Amino acid sequence: MSDVTRLLDAAAGGDRQAAAELLPLVYDELRKLAAARMAAENPGHTLDATALVHDAYLRLVGEQQFEGCSHFFAAAAEAMRRILINHARDRNRLKRGGGRKRLELLDQAGSLAEDPNLVLAVDELLTRLAVEDAMAAQVAHLHLFGYLSVEEAGKTLGLSRAVAYRNWKYARAWLREAMEK
Repeated sequence: MSDVTRLLDAAAGGDRQAAAELLPLVYDELRKLAAARMAAENPGHTLDATALVHDAYLRLVGEQQFEGCSHFFAAAAEAMRRILINHARDRNRLKRGGGRKRLELLDQAGSLAEDPNLVLAVDELLTRLAVEDAMAAQVAHLHLFGYLSVEEAGKTLGLSRAVAYRNWKYARAWLREAMEK
């Protein structure tokens, strides 16, 4: 059992010292993940990568149980996505001129983060897709919001490369069709 896994288990059991020891071990990897997320955001964003890492870490450590490092980092990607979505929602309330635009480029990295309205629209569609096909929605979520390649998303979910791509192709087609409606 790695140090990270041991500390994750201890932190989930309420050990505050384990939570304090865990951050230095995972900080660099979380910072890279946050920097990738923030690089795709509009300039002048009120959050920065450091704030995103700290907010996500605070949401993760404590009561949750993780089945190893890959599960922890997938949860970190999800926490960062939720933080950015909440931030986008706050900025785009109707009184601030919120609205929606059509999603154009699902395959280009960072295309979602250029417009907070796209983030919200895709998040809503992925929630609807999850009802129909949860695995395809998870692959799409990790690929679009976690900035993982389709292979990495599949590996995180325990899928073969072929199954991961099949789920991604279905999710992409489903999202395109839903956006046209």
